Amino acid sequence: MLSEIYHGLGYLTIYLFFYTLHLVKVLKFGGTSVANAENISRVIEIIKKSNLQRERIAVVVSALGGVTDNLIELATVAAKGTGVYESRFINICKKHDSLIKDLIKSSNNKKVLRAVKRIYKQLKDVLLGISLVKELSPRSLDMVMSFGERFSAYIIAQAVNDRGIACMYIDASSIIKTDDAYGCANVDIQATYKNIADYFRNNRTLGIMGGFIASSHDGITTTLGRGGSDYTASLVGAALSASAIEIWTDVEGIMTADPRSVEDAFTVSEISYEEAGELAHFGAKVIHPKTMKPARLKNIPIYIKNTFNPNHFGTKISNDRAKNDFLITGISSLSDISLLQVQLENAKTIGEIAARLFDVLHRAGIEIMLTTQASSEQSISVAVHSKQAELAKKILEKAFTLELQTTQMSPISMERNLSIVAIVGGQMKGKPGIAGKLFNALGINSINVVAIAQGSSELNVSAVINKDDQTKALQVIHSAFFGKVEGTINLFLVGTGLIGTTLLKQIAGQKLPIRLCGVANSHSMLLNRQGVTIENWKEKLSKGTATNLNDFVSIMIKWNLPLSVFVDCTASEDAPSFYEQILNAHIAIVTPNKKANSGPLKRYQQLKHLAKKNRVPFFYGTNVGAGLPIIHTIQRLVANGDKIIKLEAVLSGSLSFIFNTFTQSRKPLSLVIRDAQKNGYTEPDPRDDLNGMDFARKILILARELGLEMKIDHIKVEPIFPKELFRQGLLEEFFEKVERLDKDFERRKLRAQKNKKVLRYIATLENGKAVIALREVNQDHPFYSLWGSDNIISIATKRYNTTPIVIKGAGAGAQVTAGNVLSDILSI
Repeated sequence: MLSEIYHGLGYLTIYLFFYTLHLVKVLKFGGTSVANAENISRVIEIIKKSNLQRERIAVVVSALGGVTDNLIELATVAAKGTGVYESRFINICKKHDSLIKDLIKSSNNKKVLRAVKRIYKQLKDVLLGISLVKELSPRSLDMVMSFGERFSAYIIAQAVNDRGIACMYIDASSIIKTDDAYGCANVDIQATYKNIADYFRNNRTLGIMGGFIASSHDGITTTLGRGGSDYTASLVGAALSASAIEIWTDVEGIMTADPRSVEDAFTVSEISYEEAGELAHFGAKVIHPKTMKPARLKNIPIYIKNTFNPNHFGTKISNDRAKNDFLITGISSLSDISLLQVQLENAKTIGEIAARLFDVLHRAGIEIMLTTQASSEQSISVAVHSKQAELAKKILEKAFTLELQTTQMSPISMERNLSIVAIVGGQMKGKPGIAGKLFNALGINSINVVAIAQGSSELNVSAVINKDDQTKALQVIHSAFFGKVEGTINLFLVGTGLIGTTLLKQIAGQKLPIRLCGVANSHSMLLNRQGVTIENWKEKLSKGTATNLNDFVSIMIKWNLPLSVFVDCTASEDAPSFYEQILNAHIAIVTPNKKANSGPLKRYQQLKHLAKKNRVPFFYGTNVGAGLPIIHTIQRLVANGDKIIKLEAVLSGSLSFIFNTFTQSRKPLSLVIRDAQKNGYTEPDPRDDLNGMDFARKILILARELGLEMKIDHIKVEPIFPKELFRQGLLEEFFEKVERLDKDFERRKLRAQKNKKVLRYIATLENGKAVIALREVNQDHPFYSLWGSDNIISIATKRYNTTPIVIKGAGAGAQVTAGNVLSDILSI
């Protein structure tokens, strides 16, 4: 009877033990969370709060931020045998000593300092051994790296004790057992789980251990590789059948994309293990794929939390199907990728070649990030990390020596400087159009796709792109699947004269989704990736650097921001000389500057070709007619197949004002010109308007828009005044000569009025010929009623022949010109 009672009590004890273990929660804190005394104090508050709850907690910590890298550098220098490593060693000791003094009361810290000095001596002895043999083996490096977690776990445990919470330091290497694959050892799951369970059964006090470190069955220190501290937490949680594992870091969970690249990225509240694993495989650094396996097999949820915002809900990773209102869960990326291509030259199937390829790369430790195979089954491509690419290529060339020598296989090619972007989501399965949405977002932003792949689980679609396009790709994909209805235009403005300044005023006044990332005038320039405040751009620009357009354009191209627009509000040849380079970088151009389109014909044709080839907007609607939709109307007529038969136009606001005023007043022409100059209707030297060349450049642009291969000297400009009046000389001498012609023009005006006509300076484009001349027009002509400085154009086409299209309105002025420039910017 007594034995039966003991037997029953034994089962009850086991049941109670496992029930108690199920109430364990594991908290893991990363390097940034324990980087300094202030951060560790935050960690202790989180531990204290969790310790007050019903569940027992186990705590895993990483080394202090940056210490693991410092230890690797220390060991590397020690292996050179020069002794210069000692100063680095002293710095590491000072860092931890300072931490102890900041965290632990002076009455208690002396004891801790003495204990830590014994650990310092152990590290110093190891470094001395490395220095003497001048060799750093993987085994020795594991030993050196382990000290980072040993330091942090011991110090934090003592700091917790100092705050009145009973706590024990756990030597993780004594309970986590691995093989001897130093650098990334394989865990003996059965032995490790037993050790963890035994320890926590026999020790009820809060325990803090270092992650990442373990030991072989021979007691030799090993490490668990990348993500090792998270892996330690997952192992502890699985061994104890924990209720939850919390990974505390410096971000608020798993984000829809890397927030350093996508400012609109937001936290994913719930995600499945499979989705998290896919995101991690393609570069998401919040959690490592191997971390999740122990937890997933025990169906333990993992929570990603922010040490610096502990009340944020973070991300829950579990086996539950995540609820998501979007087509995808997240976007991830890997940079520094190279693509190797194996191409067969015979009818032999690629299957055997692929098997050998995967085998030799696996045996060499080359990680394949992505594979894609041509539909012809004659080629296969594999993406690998660039640091392994050269080795991978040599291994494949050696493995396929026979095929290469007998030309059964083309030389193995390698493309560098690539990145992988991947969209991930469990809800993607069976839903059509998701891949199309991805590639459309990349295509309309001129991002070339080198290779594509989709997993059989339909959890991800991946694309290999140029490395320089990575940030831009993340932003446009995020915008397509999660983003705002309107994207933010990144504006780079050159020219802050009247039009440029007015443009910025209009943008500021309307609070438009435009970020001024660059601004320059002839003296200074200012570039800021995050944007320049438009309200005080003048003040900021005055403190900028000396203008160098080459540097300005180079930085703009290097940043490669989505929806980048280069706006040229200058009147010089300098900025247009960069147009080809800008269009080749897939950056849109908006410009009122006529120089590019009225200059050499070949340049005009090349710019149009590049814009079409690269699918990049090249808008110059203000080149002719300022705010009037003249160029846009002609482009649409040509695009829809209509044939333009004849153009008549007054495209000079200056000449329009002069002859409209002259016709309607009794003032002599010379006085009208003086008044026009005085009131700003002409250039400071009105000869620049009166020679008709600016007018000619405008009609030249329209001729080219019609497909005519016309140059400026093909346009016949009948001068208003004899040529000798336009020769260099004093302006007053010019006016005196015009005064001598006043009677001739007065007679001409009266003759026209007698015939019920008026004088207008008109350009005519018909039958491939362009003429600009002073003409008389009657009351039936649409130009008869032209007023002030208005521009006007009459467009006769095959469809609009009897009644031509007439566009009339203000053809000059900063407000209308800047307004139309802004319209072009927003249309992008």
